[in-house]
Amino acid sequence: MQAEYRQRRQQLMAKLGSSTAIFRSAPMAVMHSDVEYNFRQDSDFFYLTGFNESNAVAVLAPHHEEHQFVLFVQPKDPEKETWTGYRTGVDAAKAEYGADEVYPIAELNEHLPQYLAQADRIYYHLGRDRNFNQTILNHWQRLLSKYPKEGVGPVAIEDPITILPPLRVVKSDQELATLRKAIEISVEAHNLARDMAQPGRYEYEIQAEMERLFRLKGGVGPAYPSIVASGFNACILHYTENNRQLQDDDLLLIDAGCSYDYYNADITRTFPVNGRFTPEQKILYELVLEAQIQAINQVQPGNPINAYHDAAVRVLTEGLVDLGLLVGDVDKLIEEETYKPFYMHRTGHWLGLDVHDAGPYKQDKENWLPFQPGQVITVEPGLYIGLDIQLAEDQPEVPERWRGIGIRIEDDVLVTAAGHDVLTKAVPKAVETLEQA
Repeated sequence: MQAEYRQRRQQLMAKLGSSTAIFRSAPMAVMHSDVEYNFRQDSDFFYLTGFNESNAVAVLAPHHEEHQFVLFVQPKDPEKETWTGYRTGVDAAKAEYGADEVYPIAELNEHLPQYLAQADRIYYHLGRDRNFNQTILNHWQRLLSKYPKEGVGPVAIEDPITILPPLRVVKSDQELATLRKAIEISVEAHNLARDMAQPGRYEYEIQAEMERLFRLKGGVGPAYPSIVASGFNACILHYTENNRQLQDDDLLLIDAGCSYDYYNADITRTFPVNGRFTPEQKILYELVLEAQIQAINQVQPGNPINAYHDAAVRVLTEGLVDLGLLVGDVDKLIEEETYKPFYMHRTGHWLGLDVHDAGPYKQDKENWLPFQPGQVITVEPGLYIGLDIQLAEDQPEVPERWRGIGIRIEDDVLVTAAGHDVLTKAVPKAVETLEQA
């Protein structure tokens, strides 16, 4: 695996040129009092190093004669390790993680300047750690003050968002293998949830069994707070209370995925709790499913990334007009976004180390980038008719029989050289499969 991390660093350093990039590990987060959450490494830091400890810094300096990859880490401390866990330490980090040099984190201010002095700029994300932000700014300002006399040094700080996300968005074979494992576990959990759902159960029971399976199969746990939304709760996009009792005529919307070795699945299915759609539920479900099918068809190498969203919006808008839930010219309704009370979110996002993964969507303000092989994107159209839905003044009032229905169908789709591969296809979504005899 170290060869994979080394290749990633080399790809990034090829873009750095004479610059130096600095990456800070994620901090520990306090749950309450002196109890901390389980540690989760910063995704960029993990992508480049595989190092899974807090209070660390990675420096990439391709212009340095000896040390192109440098780590600053916590030293070994037997007493603290007894309480908070094993540390790799300075000596082992060099061998295990392929660094050219490793220093104790306490020596950062002493050694960092040598990796910045000859750089023409610094790549660093001014993020959540204000104290560390100030540390980097102080080093930069000191070097900047020397520039008039020495004629070298970093004259700018730039966010690595311009160079690292384009690398992360195209997945390697190793990444895809890990992602497929997260999806495999998630598929099994969704199929289990559908089998166990029935009137009288509670949303949290479904959540508990799914998340138990995530851990049982070797996953870290849920990739994000699981959404198990029955009835009108499905009209709340990020509903996570999961405490309602399932009723006989409910639809159950489950948006949940497993995180496995830092890679994340993201799957949504909506199905009838009692095994039979009501007429209104079935009509809307088939509309969302058709929108998803048409959107997935647009996930092709070379197609502009927005094409799949546009396809879903058109199918949904046409369907709403056919049902009399919207009135007017379809093109105008789309242009004016009159459909948004029913469908207010985009049709998907990149997927990988982050659930909403790093990667650009547009090449400039007006133009979308094309899909390319190796990208993984979610395709998740939906319709949400809340109990209190409000449309534009020139639109009809939504009849009561449609209210309280929320539907989303989401698959994880890999862009291939020949087209696409729906990685989550083993979770059924056809009406005839979801309706039990």
